[in-house]
Amino acid sequence: MSFSIDGISSLVSNAQNSAAAGSASALKNSISSVSSGSSEEELLSVCKDFESYFVEEILKEVKENLISDDDEDKDSSLSTLTDFHMDSTIELVADEIVDQVGENYTQQLYEQMKRNYGIE
Repeated sequence: MSFSIDGISSLVSNAQNSAAAGSASALKNSISSVSSGSSEEELLSVCKDFESYFVEEILKEVKENLISDDDEDKDSSLSTLTDFHMDSTIELVADEIVDQVGENYTQQLYEQMKRNYGIE
């Protein structure tokens, strides 16, 4: 059995796409599970997850806008691996941003959802 850089690159690319879809799907399931019977802790967790996902998507867009055309001419397999690790890093940075400075937005979203679902 042999592996080529292009084959590995393809596997990483597929894993990256699956991870992105999985993250969005997990968030959708998490949000869908909120109801009037949810606890305040569950609701706060969902709000934090949503905010983290939102910040993550913004950071990805910023990254895309900062990459120059010269960077796109590099080896595609190396680029795919770099993108995979960059996405993981962006996810961690987004979580850290939400934990450190996202409190106001999370709290506003939490209070609004609490009112909407009648959670006390």
